[in-house]
Amino acid sequence: MDISYLFDANSPVFIWVVLPLLIFLARISDQTIGTLRLIFLSKGQKGLAPFLGFFEVIIWLLAVGQIMKHLDNVLCYVAYGGGFAMGNYIGMVIEEKLSIGNVLVRIIPKKDTKELIAYLRNSNYGVTSVEAEGAKGKVDIVFTIIKRKDVEEVASIINRFNPNAFYTIEEVKAINEGIFKKNRSRTIFDSLSFGLKKNK
Repeated sequence: MDISYLFDANSPVFIWVVLPLLIFLARISDQTIGTLRLIFLSKGQKGLAPFLGFFEVIIWLLAVGQIMKHLDNVLCYVAYGGGFAMGNYIGMVIEEKLSIGNVLVRIIPKKDTKELIAYLRNSNYGVTSVEAEGAKGKVDIVFTIIKRKDVEEVASIINRFNPNAFYTIEEVKAINEGIFKKNRSRTIFDSLSFGLKKNK
């Protein structure tokens, strides 16, 4: 079967089907990389962000170059916009799956925290607690900084020892020293960190 017409730049099939599809895929790629680049930059990965930015711009130029050559092809515009939207979504999904970085968990429990604190510490989580005044009297606010991949585990611990406790989870850009679980597995991005200081 002859499919050479798919790669003929003057073929209607190439102009109205193949080209928009290529632009869509290119836009997904560059926007996915761009989303990850911004996320890594916000997490202090200043060496990895420019590396990703190089490929992001190259792919973007290729996509825009094709659009400029086919300004009368409305499907190219649709593909460009669709790829942008999909790339944002895919980038966020990938970043969530990678679970890169650290978060601060702030817990305001509704009952005694001794068992909760003891269990977290026995599980090798660093815990700090301070006394505070709440709407219903004195409370102990518990703080712990953990790897993002451990959020579900810590949330289940909180719900086990202090059901209905109020807690917040916030991104942490940088940390120095501290106590963390030792079972962190390396990812491909560890080898691409360009000698940046690893969080302990």
